Amino acid sequence: MFGESVERLNRFVALLAEQGVERGLIGPREIERIWDRHVLNSAVVGELVPEGAHVVDVGSGGGFPGVPLALARPDISITLLESMARRVQWLEEVLDELSLENADVLRGRAEEKAVRAELGAVDVVTARAVAPLGRLAQWCLPLLRTGGLLLAVKGASVAEEIARDEAIVEKAGGESIDVVQCGVDVLEVPATVVVIEAAPRSVRSRKGRRRRR
Repeated sequence: MFGESVERLNRFVALLAEQGVERGLIGPREIERIWDRHVLNSAVVGELVPEGAHVVDVGSGGGFPGVPLALARPDISITLLESMARRVQWLEEVLDELSLENADVLRGRAEEKAVRAELGAVDVVTARAVAPLGRLAQWCLPLLRTGGLLLAVKGASVAEEIARDEAIVEKAGGESIDVVQCGVDVLEVPATVVVIEAAPRSVRSRKGRRRRR
């Protein structure tokens, strides 16, 4: 899965094991589960990312799924979007330590006008353990080009979340919602990913105006 990047991935895992708990990135019980619960669970999302895509990882935190994705997919470019200064510092240290040239770090929130203006219209937005689906769609869909994909890594209760938030997602500009299992041949428990395709920007704009009336 990681090819020539496996040594850098091992270094990333070592950094997390050494510093992750102290720096508030993972809990003490997560150290033994870094590989399956965090690293591989993140990397398999790459199955859904088109070749050469520009990806924004919203709420990147400790670097998930963004850093494993960048290591597994050198053909894509990833912006790690994070609002907390201490986590931004961690991400910048990681990119420097790993010499990860296809990733960069941006401090901010997806819903901020300045962030949206700087990023433009991207191909894919990823998010893992960031927010409920409806709120996530409101934050992230404006970052996407027409037909772009929001890939939200979710848990076992995803069907209930979709049923609850489907109308919000549609109003935010989601044209379709699908649930995909990633890493079926790699993970004992595959990653559950909600895939939301962005409607044309003109449609999203009209929906937005209707909501503000």
